[in-house]
Amino acid sequence: MQQVCENYPMILKVTIDEKTFSLRVDHEMTQDAQDIFQKMDSDMDRGWQMSRTWVDCPNDLQRCQIAADKMLTAIQQERTATVGLMAAYIVDRMPGIQALDIDTSGDMTLTELVMS
Repeated sequence: MQQVCENYPMILKVTIDEKTFSLRVDHEMTQDAQDIFQKMDSDMDRGWQMSRTWVDCPNDLQRCQIAADKMLTAIQQERTATVGLMAAYIVDRMPGIQALDIDTSGDMTLTELVMS
């Protein structure tokens, strides 16, 4: 467990429309939210509308793109708790992620994840 904790706090760099900011994700946050993450995964297991395309079973990248789209909406609506939760989900589900470039054109499949 100590080895996992060495990677925290994790700083996720998020870019939206050429504006970049950093989100701090603590190990405790990812651990406390595991039930919520499992519910999110369960919902996505039933398939998801990703912009114009229906995806029967989203893969890890697609799940993170979905979470990033939820993060974008939360940022626009100033729901900081949801922003943090989506950042924690992405960090938890995509180990090694450093940055996220969220597409704002309406096509969540164009959101890019930058790995270390």
